Amino acid sequence: MSVPNHVAVIMDGNGRWAKSKGLPRKMGHVQGGKNVEDMLYIADELGIKYFTVYAFSTENWKRSEEEVSALMTLLRSYLSSGFKKTAKNNVRIRIIGDRTGLAKDIQELINDLEESSKDNTGLQFQIAINYGSRDEIVRMMRSMALEIEAGNLSSDDITEEYVSKHLDTGDIPDPDLLIRTSGEQRLSNFLLWQLAYTEFYFTDKHWPEFDKEELVKAIESYSKRDRRFGDAK
Repeated sequence: MSVPNHVAVIMDGNGRWAKSKGLPRKMGHVQGGKNVEDMLYIADELGIKYFTVYAFSTENWKRSEEEVSALMTLLRSYLSSGFKKTAKNNVRIRIIGDRTGLAKDIQELINDLEESSKDNTGLQFQIAINYGSRDEIVRMMRSMALEIEAGNLSSDDITEEYVSKHLDTGDIPDPDLLIRTSGEQRLSNFLLWQLAYTEFYFTDKHWPEFDKEELVKAIESYSKRDRRFGDAK
């Protein structure tokens, strides 16, 4: 079985899982958060080097105030408890997305957690928070425009490599495999540039019930594909 170097996940179905159990939506997010932690151990065990999850999109602010508040509370809890866990498991955590749109205390937690785990050499874990791929590209283009205005960048300098390096994921490889749970089959504004040659895997399983067996199924499906990277031969 060929294990992908980088797996990205759109963790869908927390609310639907909770509804199916007769539970409030926020309990689905709680269980989904616990499953993220389980998946980190499993991904590392299987030999995955980079694991990226879509935790909170720029569009998620449109959800009810109660649900957004619950998600931010969970985020604070996860970031606060992450220090001991990352040290214990040698995981490096990085946040992608526009952190300036988050509360100051959350920004501080993010900065502290990234700093404390930056030298860890195990699984590289990226969490997309207040992230939208179109927003990411716009932010990159604004930064590029400022460089041009300052005379530090010319049009000849703008290449695919330049763009890739100046996105939020600039220092990590593009995903080899994207998994989306809960039956939806769309990208929802996630890593649009980075997924150009990524293999997609969709499952009807809701994220809280996505386990090692399901991840192995996804990897086995990935292993059977002939990846050509644009070569039509």
